[in-house]
Amino acid sequence: MKLAPGLDVRPSPITGKGCFATKLFPKSRKIAEYAGERIARAEVARRTRTRRLRILRICSVDYYWSLDGSRGGNGTHYVNHSCRPNAYMRTTRGHILFMALRDIRPGEEITVDYELTLHPNTKRCRCKAPNCRGTINKS
Repeated sequence: MKLAPGLDVRPSPITGKGCFATKLFPKSRKIAEYAGERIARAEVARRTRTRRLRILRICSVDYYWSLDGSRGGNGTHYVNHSCRPNAYMRTTRGHILFMALRDIRPGEEITVDYELTLHPNTKRCRCKAPNCRGTINKS
């Protein structure tokens, strides 16, 4: 896996592996683009039904297309959820971009609020933020 510039993947205090900054990402600037295999919604449904892993790394681009970061990803598929994120995802012209909500310093884990995922609404959040809502999905 070739990592996006300025990123490193290593164990996370939140859960599993995480995506960490190796350089400064100024507020409102692009961190990286989500990469992975482009799949249609029927394939998303099939992979969701037959998944062997507890973690899905599929992000929706639009109504029909999604990207599966576990296949052909660039490390951004390890960006963990947090109820107090330092980044957000923006979809534009068929691309999913990670943008900095504030200055992100080298060594910081990059996190986003997933808000809505393919996981069940009972999937527990492990971010430990003071304002943690307890679940990954915002319901």
